[in-house]
Amino acid sequence: QKRVPPTECFSQINESRKISNDAREVSIPGGPLISVIIPVHNTPKAWLADAGNSVRGQTYSSWHLVLVNDGSTDVGTREFLDNLDDPRVTKIQLTRSSGISVATQMGVDGAHGEYIALMDHDDMLAPTALQKVAEEVVRHNSDVVYTDETTFSDRTKEKRDGYFGLPHLKPDYSPDLLLCHNYITHLLVVRKELVDEVGGFRSEFDGAQDYDLLLRLTEKTNRVAHIAEPLYHWRQSAQSTSLDTGAKPLAHMRGCKALSEALDRRGIEGEVLTANGPHFFRARRKIFGQPTVEIVIPFRDQPLMLRKCLDALLCRTRYLHYRILGVNNGSTEVLTHELMSQYESENSHVRFVTLDVPFNFSQIVNFGVKNSDAAHVVLMNNDIEVINNDWMEAMLEHSQRLEVGAVGAKLYYPDDRIQHAGIAIGIGNYAGHPHKHVEGGYSGYLNRLHNIQNVSAVTGAMMMVKRELYNEVEGFDEGSFKIACNDVDFCLRLRSRGLLNIFTPYSRAYHHESVSRGYEDTPEKKARFNKEVDAFRKRHSEALTEGDPYYNRCFRLDTEEVLARPLNET
Repeated sequence: QKRVPPTECFSQINESRKISNDAREVSIPGGPLISVIIPVHNTPKAWLADAGNSVRGQTYSSWHLVLVNDGSTDVGTREFLDNLDDPRVTKIQLTRSSGISVATQMGVDGAHGEYIALMDHDDMLAPTALQKVAEEVVRHNSDVVYTDETTFSDRTKEKRDGYFGLPHLKPDYSPDLLLCHNYITHLLVVRKELVDEVGGFRSEFDGAQDYDLLLRLTEKTNRVAHIAEPLYHWRQSAQSTSLDTGAKPLAHMRGCKALSEALDRRGIEGEVLTANGPHFFRARRKIFGQPTVEIVIPFRDQPLMLRKCLDALLCRTRYLHYRILGVNNGSTEVLTHELMSQYESENSHVRFVTLDVPFNFSQIVNFGVKNSDAAHVVLMNNDIEVINNDWMEAMLEHSQRLEVGAVGAKLYYPDDRIQHAGIAIGIGNYAGHPHKHVEGGYSGYLNRLHNIQNVSAVTGAMMMVKRELYNEVEGFDEGSFKIACNDVDFCLRLRSRGLLNIFTPYSRAYHHESVSRGYEDTPEKKARFNKEVDAFRKRHSEALTEGDPYYNRCFRLDTEEVLARPLNET
């Protein structure tokens, strides 16, 4: 995976103002010939002209346009194609409509370019789209390149904050998110040799043909680059899934089939389920064997809160092979000690250990993990109240994977607003929780709150990790991050080893945040917090400078709301 730093989040309108009508085309030394493939079927003439002219108006000079007429009967469509005369345009005529996959594959077969760019017949490219792609290919020799995009219609062509339509700002390559839906969509540019190697387009997946292709491509290469600029403009129409997901009723079923076949090819045992909405899936993985899980809960008094946490775990945890380890840090209340004795006597899989030291969250958690011999540990605050009875399986299915580091859950405030759905680096010049405080039923930006996905970090309030891995990276940092920043620092150290951190919305809990320890609201607490944040910024300055690969650089960093920055601010 390669990150491509955006110079500006260009829009079609902004770029048109910057590029004069007689601007010379750009030639990039070593740049590839890019064949743009556009299957055409009864496209309104004006829309097809928009699409074709956006390619012919590219600043990059080394392009080749392939228009495949898939048996169009519309007079305007045929007239446009007949009148188009450009030596860099190849026109292929199919005598009857054969479907999107056949038409696209005909275009691939007729392409001269080293790379192919896939484009719909009613969409548009930003003028510098192919130039930016070529620069990325030359820079990193990427096999697959995708960009951000906007959706627009004749009603939404006006500029809003500089964007041409509604921006779709994507993360860098997120393999787990791709197993939920085709978040990549447009613009997609692929090395032609690789397309040929995986067998090209398959007609049985019409409606989900790009998703099927992407799943096969990413099984062959990890050189996937994302250009964080909206360089593609996706027209909303009744024929397009961007506006009406019911317009192609078979697309969801075929997407499900494509994902199921991908799991089989990859040797992943599990099942594909329909997730929240059309074209969204859940690849639920099989849990192998009966791995043991230990829930490590640090606490100091707050017996009623601890009782609520323990009762929820004991009543709502369906998975059988788990234990609970409470780490008592200086509790003095009689009720707390009575509660500890009660739970130990009544539950053979509940036990308590004591660590009487000044409060150091990292030290307490590490002590708990050292007292465990389970295959996996769940770090859990004593103010957590699990909601669904399969919460543990939802985390364990990912924690068991060798390529995975930490797994985080979806946490809610008691009033059902979102508290945690993954952590993004850079918010507040440190780290923050995107979507924090939104209503619990909200799907999130581009449905992100409903999908399993890779994130840079997850909260230590409810985190699962393999115990041996936790010890291998020496757990939480007891010296630099006694109370704050420890979970994010831990996750970034896992990420630096090439491991994937994961957020799953299928493990849910209430987080009565700061009930047990209180807020950072005294001068002493604020000073300690600021000291630890400064230490974090020094240690992870490179990560802060590079930006979070899973949080688009066009998002604002002064808020945990997921908001695109106006283009004139980027």
